[in-house]
Amino acid sequence: MTDQGNPRRYPPATWVPTLYFAEGIPFFAVSLIAGILYKRLGLGNDVIALYTKLLLLPWSLKPLWSPLLEMFKTKKYFVVLLQFAGGVSLGLIALCLPLPGYFIYTIGLFAVVAFCSSTHDIAADGLYIASLSTKEQAAYAGWQSGFYSVARLFSQGGLIILAGYLEARMDLPHAWMAIFATMGLILVALSLYHARALPTGGAARHSGSLREIADTFWDVLVSFLKKPNIYLLLLFILLYRAGEGQVVTIGPLFLVDKRAAGGLGLTMDQFGTIYGTVGTMAFLAGTVLGGYFTSWLGLRRALLPLICAMNFPNLAYVYLSTALPTNHVLIASAMSVEMFGYGFGFVGVMLLMMQEIAPGKYQTAHYAFANSLMNLGLMIPGAVSGKIQMALGYQKFFVWVLISSVPAIILSRFIPIGKRAVQQQPEEQPAHA
Repeated sequence: MTDQGNPRRYPPATWVPTLYFAEGIPFFAVSLIAGILYKRLGLGNDVIALYTKLLLLPWSLKPLWSPLLEMFKTKKYFVVLLQFAGGVSLGLIALCLPLPGYFIYTIGLFAVVAFCSSTHDIAADGLYIASLSTKEQAAYAGWQSGFYSVARLFSQGGLIILAGYLEARMDLPHAWMAIFATMGLILVALSLYHARALPTGGAARHSGSLREIADTFWDVLVSFLKKPNIYLLLLFILLYRAGEGQVVTIGPLFLVDKRAAGGLGLTMDQFGTIYGTVGTMAFLAGTVLGGYFTSWLGLRRALLPLICAMNFPNLAYVYLSTALPTNHVLIASAMSVEMFGYGFGFVGVMLLMMQEIAPGKYQTAHYAFANSLMNLGLMIPGAVSGKIQMALGYQKFFVWVLISSVPAIILSRFIPIGKRAVQQQPEEQPAHA
């Protein structure tokens, strides 16, 4: 997988969709399907929330090891290697499910998948940027998000529905073995295809100066912390998803939990249809309309409505946990409102990082730092949400979620948008470019 003179044998349309589909599969396996798996196997919400949210830590820490990907081989090498390793790990999870000590084995393998997936994100995005012209990057940007969303629909909708179908015909461990074996085979197959179809993403590298990388990293960090109002902005980003971080962890568990325990008791196929398919489409509609709304109003005026749109629809969970309806159309409608609001409001924090934190020297790295902190703002509340829910019960927990969003809503009135002193500059190019 070294550069041998022809980095663009295949047109982008043949590999951009599959690259970002492959990026989404392991992420959703870790971020959603792992929690549903453990819930179906009888683990408590506190254990599920803690361990599955800790699995998201590599996405927050990946800027720490991202420079190493610039020292060796090519971007294509790492993309193919990490897809293959992630696929094999998912397959091993399938093999471990019938074992008595399945939890220890599977949680360790999920950690491997998380590391491979988060590192794959770096290599895939780098390959995309290095292999396409500016015009092509813009032309295929929609393909990126579109096929990442296809992976979401496939994982949260199709695979969960398939799990429900299989659960009705075999025991739980073997039903879920088929799900993880399917994901593993898909990733391995994509890695083999990409070994042939992907451009190299640049010349092969064999070594680099650790001192130079360390000096550059330090310069990136210091310049990041010297940005105007950076600490206030970082605090806001950390708090922005405090409510949603808890909902995305406990919400799916509530939907499939038994009615005797206060849940809605949805079967896997019902959950896949309502949350994975209808909910995902509502989320995508929200992100599109949220972008247009912010473009029309401007980020300064749109920020408060955006954060309110992200949190107030969580009232849908308060209603569902209070009324415990059995009408699936009503449940789907409530979930659509919540997921639409989530997508609509999520635009706010993304644009804040792009427009207020990233501009200037090292804009890519600074955006990565902010994005990592945002992931921590999702992970930390999510990790403790299980204990909070088990102490309060579902109904009071969802009220607590609404309360926990108040600090960010208040802080949004004090965010100095458009007042940064630093002017946007071209990003400094690394020495090897």
